[in-house]
Amino acid sequence: MKILIFTEGTVLMPLSMNNLTREERVKLSKIRDSSVHDFKNHIPNQNSVEKINEWKKQDAEIYYLTSRTTVKEVNEIKNVLQKYNFPHNKNLLFRKMEEEYKDVTEHLMPDILIEDDCESIGKGEITYTHINPDKQKLIKSIIIKEFSGIDNLPDNLKELRSFY
Repeated sequence: MKILIFTEGTVLMPLSMNNLTREERVKLSKIRDSSVHDFKNHIPNQNSVEKINEWKKQDAEIYYLTSRTTVKEVNEIKNVLQKYNFPHNKNLLFRKMEEEYKDVTEHLMPDILIEDDCESIGKGEITYTHINPDKQKLIKSIIIKEFSGIDNLPDNLKELRSFY
């Protein structure tokens, strides 16, 4: 089973948001505080590493999708994933010239796509809604509240597949 997980806002967050409520995190992101773009110092959102490790133990192939597109910023996210021991941390995908998130997702065709609701930037940015309808039928979409973390998602892959 392939799982594609969006990084920023879903499983990663700026260090400056560590002791804030989810609502305060969204507010900080909405005003585009400079700390939001300090990608090299992002941290795991709650227990995301442990949750993803549970899925890996059940033979899930984990892929990550970052919003970053420059080599420098993509490498910063890659370093964060490695620093915090995210499983399969070398499987970091990103948009290349003229690509959209849907293009990257449709190319991989994961069984499950986990992303946040893009509250701070607008619901129109949710990847799943832009995927070809025929391909949508093959991808289980799990949309969480931005900066809420994935702790409440099932540990069991079968339960995750039927979540929501």
